[in-house]
Amino acid sequence: MIKEARFYNQTLGRYLTFNELVEEIYNYMSLAPQAHYKITVGSDSMGSNDTQFVTAVSVLKIGNGGRYFWTKSNVEHCSTLRDRIYKEAVRSITFVQELKSQLKDKLGEDFFWNGQIDVHVDVGNAGKTKEFVESVVGMVKGYGFNAIIKPNSFTASILADRHT
Repeated sequence: MIKEARFYNQTLGRYLTFNELVEEIYNYMSLAPQAHYKITVGSDSMGSNDTQFVTAVSVLKIGNGGRYFWTKSNVEHCSTLRDRIYKEAVRSITFVQELKSQLKDKLGEDFFWNGQIDVHVDVGNAGKTKEFVESVVGMVKGYGFNAIIKPNSFTASILADRHT
């Protein structure tokens, strides 16, 4: 799924393969290696039974902007809100695992020791998704990643949402 995805970046004005995405993130971070970076990944979908999932990845140069990339899935059926939320979370976790694996070879394991990668989930303590917060956050943490919820999960709730 991930290896076949095409990721769009507005700055470049084109789609990239997963390998090109990894290379672009590495090149961006290599321009200012002394800077501090944070990578965030989040997914969102439309609120319908037949929906497409958008997964976004942002590379933030702390205090100095950043870049983001996004990809959209084929249409999938989700019969409940719970199903959609869990599929969003699993997509983000799966993506971040693969991204981390590929970037680790380029950036080194030390880059990932200080919480430089977060999974943004489209759930929060208010609204329809509040009953899923504990389980979704637990799932993300169970895979060893930081889980960020609304209103701070901008990669899911703003960047990915922008393209649903």
